[in-house]
Amino acid sequence: MAEQRILMGVIGRPHGVRGLVHVHSYTADPADLPEYGPFRDDRGRTFTLAWASEGVARVMEIVDGREVKLADRNAAHALVNVRLYVDRDRLPPTEDEDEFYLTDLIGLRAVTPEGRELGKIDMVHDYGAGTSLEIGRLILPFTRACVPVVDLAGGTVTVVPPVEIEVPEDGARDEEAAE
Repeated sequence: MAEQRILMGVIGRPHGVRGLVHVHSYTADPADLPEYGPFRDDRGRTFTLAWASEGVARVMEIVDGREVKLADRNAAHALVNVRLYVDRDRLPPTEDEDEFYLTDLIGLRAVTPEGRELGKIDMVHDYGAGTSLEIGRLILPFTRACVPVVDLAGGTVTVVPPVEIEVPEDGARDEEAAE
């Protein structure tokens, strides 16, 4: 498998004046995030972190093999929106046949229940309102209703596209639906 980076968290706004930052964790249990470190960012810098309180961490950059704490609010502010990655091979293996990492879906072929190919999964998105799959120009919710079968070994997912709902351009509702 080619080296693949996995986004584990994002540094948010500063917390206080002593270099603490809010960190959004993408791990199943946010408390586990520091255990996956050290992390790399998009610029190749290396970081570790330790929770100070729920969602607030002390971030240290590793410079010349030494951990350097953020000195103050300005240093913390300079790291806002820094993405923290680890290599895929550092994540623990999944335990169940039906368990996988969302990143494992990228590149799988998407087919309808009838076997018609829809394309490959280009990206998996999660903006907080639920996970969605990008398949070419198609964006689908990643739910059992739309994706009833994930076959990692076979390299496919079965996709049942939802029925589209068309809204008139003027935004008027159908009188029957309003009753």
